[in-house]
Amino acid sequence: MTERKPPGVSFESFVDKQIREAAERGEFSRLSGFGKPLDDDRAPYDELWWIKGKMHREGASVLPPSLTLRKEAEDAVEAVGRAVSESQVRRILGEINTKIAEALRRPPAGPPLNLTPFDVESMVERWRKEREPGRGTGASSG
Repeated sequence: MTERKPPGVSFESFVDKQIREAAERGEFSRLSGFGKPLDDDRAPYDELWWIKGKMHREGASVLPPSLTLRKEAEDAVEAVGRAVSESQVRRILGEINTKIAEALRRPPAGPPLNLTPFDVESMVERWRKEREPGRGTGASSG
């Protein structure tokens, strides 16, 4: 909006005219959120909405390090269930076990870790059994 409101024209009609002309030129269709639904306006107001949104877009975690590692351990177990080879299972477990071992040497901030390194051989054996002929290929819990 680069024009000044002419004298004698109501503010509302002046603004409406500017919006209509911009829409006719297609300027609103180039906005980053064009065609996307609006956020739910019924949610309670959160003063930190923009910080939380930025952290979500950037993939930043707000969990304490100990809880983040617990989540990584859960994700590792799920990844083992989807693994296509024994070497992939061993690599997944090796990576998470390294992180767990480091956290046990230097406990992270937050709630207790409550984790121990995975027994790689028993996890590999369980992975093999889940893929035996006659059994489903889905991971079982237990």
